[in-house]
Amino acid sequence: MTAASPLAPVAPATPSAPRIARPRRSTLTRGSLLLVALGALGAVVMISISVGSRSIPLETVWEALVSPADRDEHYVIWDLRLPRTLVGLVVGIALGVAGALIQALTRNPLADPGILGVNAGASFAVALGVGVFGISSVSGYIWFAFAGSLVVTVAVYAIGSAGRGGADPLRLVLGGVAIGAVLGGLTSAMTLLNPEAFDKMRGWGAGTVVRRSFDVVLPVVPFLVIGLVIALIVARSLNAIALGDDLAAALGTRVIRTRILVVIAVTLLAGGATAIAGPIGFVGLMIPHVARWIVGPDQRWILAFTVVLAPILLLVADIAGRLVMRPAEIPVGIVTAFVGAPVLIALIRRRRASGL
Repeated sequence: MTAASPLAPVAPATPSAPRIARPRRSTLTRGSLLLVALGALGAVVMISISVGSRSIPLETVWEALVSPADRDEHYVIWDLRLPRTLVGLVVGIALGVAGALIQALTRNPLADPGILGVNAGASFAVALGVGVFGISSVSGYIWFAFAGSLVVTVAVYAIGSAGRGGADPLRLVLGGVAIGAVLGGLTSAMTLLNPEAFDKMRGWGAGTVVRRSFDVVLPVVPFLVIGLVIALIVARSLNAIALGDDLAAALGTRVIRTRILVVIAVTLLAGGATAIAGPIGFVGLMIPHVARWIVGPDQRWILAFTVVLAPILLLVADIAGRLVMRPAEIPVGIVTAFVGAPVLIALIRRRRASGL
Protein backbone atom coordinates (compact mmCIF):
# COMPACT_ATOMS: atom_id res chain seq x y z
CA MET A 1 0.00 0.00 0.00
CA THR A 2 1.24 3.44 -0.82
CA ALA A 3 1.46 6.17 1.82
CA ALA A 4 -1.26 8.73 1.71
CA SER A 5 -0.31 11.91 -0.13
CA PRO A 6 0.02 14.99 2.06
CA LEU A 7 -2.22 16.74 -0.42
CA ALA A 8 -4.95 14.14 -0.13
CA PRO A 9 -8.21 15.45 1.26
CA VAL A 10 -8.62 14.86 4.96
CA ALA A 11 -11.86 13.27 6.14
CA PRO A 12 -13.96 15.68 8.13
CA ALA A 13 -13.87 15.20 11.85
CA THR A 14 -16.91 13.84 13.58
CA PRO A 15 -18.99 16.81 14.63
CA SER A 16 -18.98 17.34 18.35
CA ALA A 17 -22.01 18.12 20.42
CA PRO A 18 -23.17 21.66 19.72
CA ARG A 19 -22.18 24.17 22.33
CA ILE A 20 -24.77 26.57 23.55
CA ALA A 21 -23.99 30.09 22.45
CA ARG A 22 -23.62 32.47 25.33
CA PRO A 23 -24.70 35.99 24.67
CA ARG A 24 -22.13 38.68 25.25
CA ARG A 25 -24.19 41.73 25.89
CA SER A 26 -23.05 45.14 27.05
CA THR A 27 -24.11 46.58 30.37
CA LEU A 28 -26.37 49.03 28.55
CA THR A 29 -28.10 46.22 26.67
CA ARG A 30 -28.56 44.19 29.84
CA GLY A 31 -29.96 47.22 31.64
CA SER A 32 -32.39 47.88 28.79
CA LEU A 33 -33.57 44.27 28.84
CA LEU A 34 -34.02 44.48 32.60
CA LEU A 35 -36.21 47.57 32.17
CA VAL A 36 -38.31 45.67 29.61
CA ALA A 37 -38.69 42.81 32.09
CA LEU A 38 -39.75 45.27 34.80
CA GLY A 39 -42.39 46.67 32.45
CA ALA A 40 -43.64 43.13 31.79
CA LEU A 41 -43.79 42.49 35.53
CA GLY A 42 -45.89 45.64 36.03
CA ALA A 43 -48.30 44.53 33.30
CA VAL A 44 -48.62 41.05 34.82
CA VAL A 45 -49.30 42.56 38.25
CA MET A 46 -52.16 44.64 36.84
CA ILE A 47 -53.61 41.61 35.04
CA SER A 48 -53.33 39.53 38.21
CA ILE A 49 -55.36 42.12 40.11
CA SER A 50 -57.90 42.36 37.30
CA VAL A 51 -58.49 38.69 36.38
CA GLY A 52 -60.45 36.21 38.48
CA SER A 53 -63.82 34.55 38.81
CA ARG A 54 -65.12 38.07 38.34
CA SER A 55 -63.06 40.19 35.96
CA ILE A 56 -62.52 43.83 36.82
CA PRO A 57 -61.62 46.43 34.16
CA LEU A 58 -58.10 47.82 34.36
CA GLU A 59 -59.49 51.35 34.72
CA THR A 60 -61.32 50.26 37.87
CA VAL A 61 -58.17 48.58 39.16
CA TRP A 62 -56.18 51.77 38.69
CA GLU A 63 -58.95 53.83 40.30
CA ALA A 64 -59.02 51.52 43.32
CA LEU A 65 -55.25 51.72 43.74
CA VAL A 66 -55.09 55.51 43.41
CA SER A 67 -58.28 56.58 45.19
CA PRO A 68 -60.07 53.67 46.90
CA ALA A 69 -63.75 54.09 47.66
CA ASP A 70 -66.51 52.10 49.34
CA ARG A 71 -67.34 49.91 46.34
CA ASP A 72 -67.56 46.15 45.88
CA GLU A 73 -64.86 46.13 43.19
CA HIS A 74 -62.49 48.11 45.39
CA TYR A 75 -63.11 45.71 48.27
CA VAL A 76 -62.28 42.72 46.05
CA ILE A 77 -59.09 44.42 44.87
CA TRP A 78 -57.78 45.51 48.26
CA ASP A 79 -58.86 42.53 50.38
CA LEU A 80 -58.49 39.66 47.92
CA ARG A 81 -56.62 40.37 44.71
CA LEU A 82 -53.87 42.71 45.99
CA PRO A 83 -52.73 40.45 48.88
CA ARG A 84 -52.77 37.47 46.53
CA THR A 85 -50.65 39.31 43.97
CA LEU A 86 -48.24 40.48 46.68
CA VAL A 87 -47.81 36.87 47.83
CA GLY A 88 -47.06 35.85 44.24
CA LEU A 89 -44.41 38.56 43.97
CA VAL A 90 -42.72 37.71 47.26
CA VAL A 91 -42.83 33.93 46.87
CA GLY A 92 -41.71 34.08 43.23
CA ILE A 93 -38.67 36.21 44.06
CA ALA A 94 -37.72 33.99 46.99
CA LEU A 95 -37.98 30.70 45.08
CA GLY A 96 -36.26 32.05 41.97
CA VAL A 97 -33.26 33.45 43.85
CA ALA A 98 -32.99 30.31 45.99
CA GLY A 99 -32.84 28.22 42.83
CA ALA A 100 -30.22 30.46 41.24
CA LEU A 101 -28.04 30.25 44.36
CA ILE A 102 -28.26 26.46 44.55
CA GLN A 103 -27.43 26.05 40.86
CA ALA A 104 -24.44 28.36 41.16
CA LEU A 105 -23.08 26.76 44.33
CA THR A 106 -23.43 23.14 43.21
CA ARG A 107 -22.76 23.85 39.51
CA ASN A 108 -25.79 21.65 38.90
CA PRO A 109 -28.23 22.82 36.19
CA LEU A 110 -30.98 20.63 37.66
CA ALA A 111 -30.80 22.11 41.16
CA ASP A 112 -33.99 23.60 42.59
CA PRO A 113 -35.42 23.88 46.12
CA GLY A 114 -38.20 21.49 45.10
CA ILE A 115 -36.10 18.87 43.32
CA LEU A 116 -33.40 18.86 46.02
CA GLY A 117 -36.02 18.32 48.73
CA VAL A 118 -35.59 21.69 50.45
CA ASN A 119 -39.29 22.55 50.09
CA ALA A 120 -40.22 19.08 51.31
CA GLY A 121 -38.07 19.56 54.40
CA ALA A 122 -39.74 22.88 55.17
CA SER A 123 -43.19 21.38 54.58
CA PHE A 124 -42.48 18.42 56.85
CA ALA A 125 -41.22 20.68 59.63
CA VAL A 126 -44.29 22.92 59.31
CA ALA A 127 -46.57 19.87 59.42
CA LEU A 128 -44.70 18.72 62.53
CA GLY A 129 -45.25 22.09 64.18
CA VAL A 130 -48.94 22.12 63.32
CA GLY A 131 -49.73 18.49 64.09
CA VAL A 132 -47.57 17.90 67.16
CA PHE A 133 -47.23 21.33 68.76
CA GLY A 134 -50.55 22.81 67.65
CA ILE A 135 -49.03 25.92 66.07
CA SER A 136 -51.37 27.58 63.58
CA SER A 137 -49.88 31.04 62.93
CA VAL A 138 -47.24 31.71 60.30
CA SER A 139 -45.17 33.66 62.82
CA GLY A 140 -44.96 30.45 64.86
CA TYR A 141 -44.35 27.74 62.28
CA ILE A 142 -41.98 29.80 60.13
CA TRP A 143 -39.19 28.74 62.49
CA PHE A 144 -40.04 25.11 61.76
CA ALA A 145 -39.87 25.89 58.03
CA PHE A 146 -36.41 27.42 58.43
CA ALA A 147 -35.19 24.45 60.47
CA GLY A 148 -36.55 21.91 57.99
CA SER A 149 -35.08 23.63 54.95
CA LEU A 150 -31.69 24.06 56.68
CA VAL A 151 -31.44 20.41 57.71
CA VAL A 152 -32.38 19.12 54.25
CA THR A 153 -30.08 21.58 52.45
CA VAL A 154 -27.09 20.49 54.52
CA ALA A 155 -28.02 16.80 54.26
CA VAL A 156 -28.44 16.84 50.48
CA TYR A 157 -25.21 18.76 49.97
CA ALA A 158 -23.37 16.32 52.25
CA ILE A 159 -24.74 13.35 50.29
CA GLY A 160 -23.84 14.93 46.96
CA SER A 161 -20.33 15.84 48.15
CA ALA A 162 -19.49 12.42 49.60
CA GLY A 163 -16.47 10.76 48.03
CA ARG A 164 -13.93 12.25 45.67
CA GLY A 165 -14.54 15.07 43.25
CA GLY A 166 -16.75 17.28 45.42
CA ALA A 167 -20.45 17.84 44.80
CA ASP A 168 -21.72 15.58 42.02
CA PRO A 169 -24.87 16.83 40.20
CA LEU A 170 -26.34 13.34 39.84
CA ARG A 171 -25.84 12.45 43.51
CA LEU A 172 -27.34 15.79 44.54
CA VAL A 173 -30.48 15.21 42.49
CA LEU A 174 -30.89 11.58 43.57
CA GLY A 175 -30.29 12.44 47.21
CA GLY A 176 -32.75 15.34 47.07
CA VAL A 177 -35.44 13.30 45.34
CA ALA A 178 -35.05 10.46 47.83
CA ILE A 179 -35.18 12.71 50.90
CA GLY A 180 -38.07 14.70 49.43
CA ALA A 181 -40.06 11.52 48.75
CA VAL A 182 -39.57 10.24 52.29
CA LEU A 183 -40.49 13.55 53.90
CA GLY A 184 -43.46 13.98 51.57
CA GLY A 185 -44.79 10.59 52.62
CA LEU A 186 -44.35 11.41 56.30
CA THR A 187 -46.14 14.72 55.82
CA SER A 188 -49.07 12.99 54.13
CA ALA A 189 -49.22 10.41 56.92
CA MET A 190 -49.41 13.12 59.59
CA THR A 191 -52.15 14.87 57.62
CA LEU A 192 -54.24 11.69 57.48
CA LEU A 193 -53.72 10.88 61.16
CA ASN A 194 -54.83 14.33 62.32
CA PRO A 195 -57.19 15.73 59.65
CA GLU A 196 -58.73 18.33 62.00
CA ALA A 197 -55.41 20.03 62.65
CA PHE A 198 -54.54 20.13 58.96
CA ASP A 199 -57.96 21.04 57.60
CA LYS A 200 -56.96 24.67 57.01
CA MET A 201 -53.68 23.60 55.42
CA ARG A 202 -55.04 21.38 52.65
CA GLY A 203 -54.70 24.08 50.01
CA TRP A 204 -51.33 25.11 51.45
CA GLY A 205 -50.01 21.58 50.90
CA ALA A 206 -50.62 21.88 47.13
CA GLY A 207 -48.87 25.25 46.92
CA THR A 208 -51.25 28.17 46.77
CA VAL A 209 -51.38 31.94 47.06
CA VAL A 210 -55.13 32.06 47.78
CA ARG A 211 -56.39 33.54 51.06
CA ARG A 212 -52.98 34.81 52.10
CA SER A 213 -53.49 38.16 53.79
CA PHE A 214 -50.91 40.79 54.63
CA ASP A 215 -50.78 39.33 58.16
CA VAL A 216 -49.31 36.14 56.70
CA VAL A 217 -46.75 37.84 54.46
CA LEU A 218 -45.41 40.65 56.62
CA PRO A 219 -43.83 38.47 59.39
CA VAL A 220 -41.81 36.60 56.74
CA VAL A 221 -40.67 39.58 54.65
CA PRO A 222 -37.73 40.59 56.93
CA PHE A 223 -36.21 37.10 56.63
CA LEU A 224 -36.62 37.14 52.85
CA VAL A 225 -34.95 40.56 52.67
CA ILE A 226 -31.99 39.21 54.65
CA GLY A 227 -31.77 36.27 52.25
CA LEU A 228 -31.76 38.60 49.24
CA VAL A 229 -29.06 40.79 50.77
CA ILE A 230 -26.88 37.74 51.38
CA ALA A 231 -27.47 36.65 47.76
CA LEU A 232 -26.20 40.01 46.52
CA ILE A 233 -23.15 39.77 48.79
CA VAL A 234 -22.08 36.34 47.50
CA ALA A 235 -22.85 36.95 43.80
CA ARG A 236 -19.28 37.92 42.90
CA SER A 237 -17.83 35.00 44.86
CA LEU A 238 -20.15 32.60 43.03
CA ASN A 239 -18.65 33.80 39.75
CA ALA A 240 -15.26 32.65 41.01
CA ILE A 241 -16.59 29.34 42.36
CA ALA A 242 -17.95 28.57 38.88
CA LEU A 243 -14.29 28.18 37.84
CA GLY A 244 -13.71 25.50 40.48
CA ASP A 245 -12.97 25.61 44.19
CA ASP A 246 -9.18 25.49 43.81
CA LEU A 247 -9.02 28.32 41.29
CA ALA A 248 -11.57 30.33 43.29
CA ALA A 249 -9.41 30.00 46.40
CA ALA A 250 -6.34 31.02 44.38
CA LEU A 251 -8.22 34.15 43.28
CA GLY A 252 -8.86 35.07 46.91
CA THR A 253 -12.42 33.80 47.29
CA ARG A 254 -13.29 32.39 50.70
CA VAL A 255 -15.02 29.26 49.46
CA ILE A 256 -16.21 27.88 52.80
CA ARG A 257 -17.59 31.27 53.87
CA THR A 258 -19.44 31.56 50.55
CA ARG A 259 -20.96 28.11 50.94
CA ILE A 260 -22.17 28.88 54.44
CA LEU A 261 -23.72 32.17 53.33
CA VAL A 262 -25.45 30.50 50.39
CA VAL A 263 -26.90 27.80 52.67
CA ILE A 264 -28.20 30.51 55.03
CA ALA A 265 -29.72 32.47 52.14
CA VAL A 266 -31.39 29.37 50.64
CA THR A 267 -32.73 28.44 54.08
CA LEU A 268 -34.30 31.86 54.59
CA LEU A 269 -35.68 32.16 51.05
CA ALA A 270 -36.99 28.64 50.49
CA GLY A 271 -38.18 28.23 54.08
CA GLY A 272 -39.94 31.60 54.11
CA ALA A 273 -41.62 31.00 50.74
CA THR A 274 -42.83 27.56 51.84
CA ALA A 275 -44.17 28.94 55.11
CA ILE A 276 -46.27 31.46 53.17
CA ALA A 277 -47.55 29.48 50.20
CA GLY A 278 -46.63 25.84 50.72
CA PRO A 279 -44.33 23.74 48.53
CA ILE A 280 -44.18 25.24 45.00
CA GLY A 281 -41.69 23.61 42.67
CA PHE A 282 -39.86 24.31 39.42
CA VAL A 283 -39.80 28.13 39.69
CA GLY A 284 -36.21 28.04 40.92
CA LEU A 285 -35.33 25.52 38.21
CA MET A 286 -36.65 27.31 35.13
CA ILE A 287 -36.03 31.01 35.73
CA PRO A 288 -32.23 30.93 36.35
CA HIS A 289 -31.83 29.14 33.01
CA VAL A 290 -33.84 31.83 31.25
CA ALA A 291 -31.81 34.56 32.96
CA ARG A 292 -28.54 32.81 32.08
CA TRP A 293 -29.62 32.54 28.45
CA ILE A 294 -30.35 36.29 28.35
CA VAL A 295 -27.31 37.72 30.17
CA GLY A 296 -24.68 34.98 30.25
CA PRO A 297 -22.88 33.45 33.25
CA ASP A 298 -22.45 36.54 35.46
CA GLN A 299 -24.28 35.68 38.70
CA ARG A 300 -24.92 39.33 39.52
CA TRP A 301 -26.99 39.79 36.39
CA ILE A 302 -28.57 36.36 36.72
CA LEU A 303 -29.83 37.25 40.20
CA ALA A 304 -31.09 40.64 39.01
CA PHE A 305 -33.10 39.11 36.17
CA THR A 306 -34.30 36.26 38.39
CA VAL A 307 -35.77 38.78 40.86
CA VAL A 308 -37.92 40.15 38.01
CA LEU A 309 -38.66 37.05 35.94
CA ALA A 310 -39.51 34.60 38.76
CA PRO A 311 -42.57 36.52 40.02
CA ILE A 312 -43.71 36.92 36.40
CA LEU A 313 -43.74 33.13 36.03
CA LEU A 314 -45.52 32.55 39.32
CA LEU A 315 -48.17 35.22 38.67
CA VAL A 316 -48.78 33.96 35.12
CA ALA A 317 -49.19 30.44 36.51
CA ASP A 318 -51.63 31.76 39.11
CA ILE A 319 -53.61 33.62 36.44
CA ALA A 320 -53.73 30.47 34.31
CA GLY A 321 -54.99 28.50 37.32
CA ARG A 322 -57.85 30.95 37.70
CA LEU A 323 -58.89 30.78 34.04
CA VAL A 324 -58.53 27.09 33.12
CA MET A 325 -61.42 25.88 35.31
CA ARG A 326 -63.23 29.16 35.82
CA PRO A 327 -64.99 29.88 38.19
CA ALA A 328 -63.07 27.15 40.08
CA GLU A 329 -59.30 27.44 40.47
CA ILE A 330 -56.21 25.24 40.24
CA PRO A 331 -53.51 25.85 42.88
CA VAL A 332 -50.46 27.56 41.47
CA GLY A 333 -48.18 24.73 42.64
CA ILE A 334 -49.99 22.31 40.33
CA VAL A 335 -49.75 24.70 37.37
CA THR A 336 -46.00 25.20 37.82
CA ALA A 337 -45.58 21.42 38.02
CA PHE A 338 -47.38 21.00 34.69
CA VAL A 339 -45.06 23.57 33.12
CA GLY A 340 -41.89 22.58 34.95
CA ALA A 341 -41.96 18.81 34.39
CA PRO A 342 -41.44 19.06 30.59
CA VAL A 343 -38.72 21.66 31.18
CA LEU A 344 -36.95 19.30 33.59
CA ILE A 345 -37.12 16.46 31.04
CA ALA A 346 -35.71 18.74 28.34
CA LEU A 347 -32.84 19.82 30.60
CA ILE A 348 -32.01 16.21 31.46
CA ARG A 349 -31.87 15.30 27.77
CA ARG A 350 -29.55 18.19 26.94
CA ARG A 351 -25.86 17.44 27.18
CA ARG A 352 -24.88 20.86 28.45
CA ALA A 353 -27.78 22.53 30.19
CA SER A 354 -27.23 26.26 30.06
CA GLY A 355 -23.50 25.75 29.97
CA LEU A 356 -23.10 24.87 33.66
